[in-house]
Amino acid sequence: MKNFLILAFAVISFMNCAPGSANPASVTGNHSLNPIGSKMKIKIGDSTFIVTLYDNATAAAFKILLPITVNMTELNGNEKYVDLPTNLPANALNPGTIQAGDLMLWNSNTLVLFYKTFSTSYNYTRLGKIDDVRGLSAAVGKGNVAVSFELK
Repeated sequence: MKNFLILAFAVISFMNCAPGSANPASVTGNHSLNPIGSKMKIKIGDSTFIVTLYDNATAAAFKILLPITVNMTELNGNEKYVDLPTNLPANALNPGTIQAGDLMLWNSNTLVLFYKTFSTSYNYTRLGKIDDVRGLSAAVGKGNVAVSFELK
């Protein structure tokens, strides 16, 4: 019995230290709910926004493309999007509610910058989140807009 208890303790201790043992409520594959990765700058006209990238395969692949300037297309009065030149790894889930400042991937190559908060039925892969969205809606304006992405 003593050996069994020692073995059980060792297994439980190992499981708590093993990679990927993070709380499943805060990390689920490519969908970390807390941006913890590196920082990136988004430049729109004279405005600059700091983005915290999520620590996932999609964000890592996106960083390889940087720096990049793209012409983002207006859609639905709440987002700007652009098709990237390459597919990125995707692990899409429905976020339920999109928050202003969310930077996400739709399918495997459409980069989407959301500038308003709303409910959605679509699936996205999280890339990052703008730290402070004040002025974002005004910066992106009502039409298509040139946006630069670069690592900070």
